[in-house]
Amino acid sequence: MPVPQSDLDPAIAARLRRTADGLVAAVVREQSTGDVLMLAWMDDEALHRTLTTGRATYWSRSRQEYWVKGETSGHHQLVRGVAVDCDGDALLVTVEQVGAACHTGAHTCFFTELPVQGVKEDA
Repeated sequence: MPVPQSDLDPAIAARLRRTADGLVAAVVREQSTGDVLMLAWMDDEALHRTLTTGRATYWSRSRQEYWVKGETSGHHQLVRGVAVDCDGDALLVTVEQVGAACHTGAHTCFFTELPVQGVKEDA
């Protein structure tokens, strides 16, 4: 799938390895705590908007539109840094979270722990 037109810096765009639908996973963490808050998706334009406005902007796969975190909820993400991983297929977005990050009202979307079984290290 061709990458849609964007004003994203071509040097940054060249580093990204996108999914078939042109997206890159964006892992969002809180600057003050290091907590992983959520996972969202960005295309080149969402990343461009994030980098140039300082407001976290994502692509909604279900609604097929851009959304700025907090635009309707008031739970904003003020972007403090963005890093691309070594393979170019994921972004780490470091934010100052204002309010809850999860649409459920929870601080983080990762609040359901799953049981882990297997090899345990000797004490």
